[in-house]
Amino acid sequence: MIKSIIRNIAVCLLAGSLLSCATSPTGRSQFLLISPESAIIESETAYLSTVKSLDDENKLVTDPEIMGRVARITGRLVTVAEQSFPGSNDWKWSVAIIDDSETVNAWCMAGGRMAVYTGLFDQLKLTDDEFAQIMGHEISHALANHTAERMSRAMATSIGVIAVGAASDNNGIAMAGAAIAAKLALELPNSRTAESEADQIGMELATRAGYDPEAAVTLWQKMGDLSEDRPPAFLSTHPAPENRQAALNTMIPSMNKLNPSRAKAPITEIEIVQ
Repeated sequence: MIKSIIRNIAVCLLAGSLLSCATSPTGRSQFLLISPESAIIESETAYLSTVKSLDDENKLVTDPEIMGRVARITGRLVTVAEQSFPGSNDWKWSVAIIDDSETVNAWCMAGGRMAVYTGLFDQLKLTDDEFAQIMGHEISHALANHTAERMSRAMATSIGVIAVGAASDNNGIAMAGAAIAAKLALELPNSRTAESEADQIGMELATRAGYDPEAAVTLWQKMGDLSEDRPPAFLSTHPAPENRQAALNTMIPSMNKLNPSRAKAPITEIEIVQ
C-alpha cells in the first residue's frame, strides 16, 4: 500500500511539473520542467567535462591572435548583456576555442559557458561584425533561458518513460528515461520561436556593443552559400527558414537607432579556456 502511494505521488509530480512556466524577455510564455538555476548547474557540469576532453585531445586553441579577437568581441557583448540582464552579472563567462576547421559552429550554455569552432573563421571568413552577431545570438539563447527550455522539451519527450518506471517500481526504466532526456537536451534544436528571439536580442546586443546590425544579414548569406555544398553544423541546431534574412533586414532601421555612432562598449574580461 505504501509503495503504491509513493508511486502515485511520483507520477503526479512528474505530470504536475508540466505546469511550470516562465516568461521570455520578449514576453512569450515558456513552459519549464527545469529551473534556469538548475540548467546553469547542469550546463556547468557538462561544459567542464567537455573542456577536459578537448584539452586531453589538444583541441583547445592557444593562438594569442585568435584568443585576443574572441575575447575582445565577446567581452563587449558580455558588457552589454550584463547591463541589460543584471541576473547574468554573476555568470562564469568563458569561451573555449576549439581547433576544428571542419566544424562551423558556436554555442553558449546557460550560465555563460561558450564554445567557438575555428571552422567559423576558416570557412566563413568572418568580419568582426559578423562574429559579433554569432556570439550575440548565442549569448541571447542563454539570457532568454532557452537552454532550460530545450532541456525541458527533452524531459517532456521522455516523461512517459520515467513515469512508467516510477509506477512499475522499475529503476532501470526510470534511469533510461533520465538518460534519454539528457541526450535529447544536447541534440534537440531550438524552436523557431526561440531562434527568432535570439535573432532579435542578439542583434540588439551586438549593436549596443558597437557592431553593425547589417552583418546579421551578410552572416546568414554566407551560411546559406556554405550550406549549398555542405550544411554547417550550426544549422543543425539553428534552423534557418527562407524568410530569416528578410526578417533580419526589417529590424535593421530600429537597431541603427540604438547606437548610430557605433560606439564600442567597454570590454568585460572573460576567461578564454586553455
